[in-house]
Order: sequence, then structure tokens, then C-alpha cells
Amino acid sequence: GIDAKGIEPYGHYKAKISNETIENLKDKEDGKLVLVTAVNPTPAGEGKTTVSIGLAQALNRLGEKAIAALREPSLGPVFGIKGGAAGGGY
Repeated sequence: GIDAKGIEPYGHYKAKISNETIENLKDKEDGKLVLVTAVNPTPAGEGKTTVSIGLAQALNRLGEKAIAALREPSLGPVFGIKGGAAGGGY
């Protein structure tokens, strides 16, 4: 229900929504938020991101309007350092 001119795409899967668009939606019913905060990963490394994406896909498959918003992952595994953009006090 968001007009295309109110969305500023960043690549194929991310976008910013304009303040004007948010103002135009304020009379609509509020959505629901499911926050995945703590999941022990499986031995294969599946954790919060996999659960979040799977949950959004399952809700969409069931006919619900769902979207997943993920924060940046830790930079530790990428740069071989402890901590990073998402944690470690940054």
C-alpha cells in the first residue's frame, strides 16, 4: 500500500521510506512487530537471521503482509577482529 514515489531504493532489497509517506500512513492500522533477539545457533550456524527470514517468508506464505528488517552483521568475521558495527560498543 505504499506509493512507489515514496520509496528510495538502495539496491534490489533495501529502501528508505520518505517522511511524507509515513505521515500519509499514520491513519492506517498499526502493524505488529516480532523481534527475534536471542536464538542459539544450530551446529550449521543458523541463528537469528535465518529464523527472521524464515518467519517473514512463512507469514507471507500464510497470506499475511510481512517484511523482515535486519541490522548489519558484526564486522568481526569479515575483518578478523573482535566486535564490529553491530556490537562491541560501537
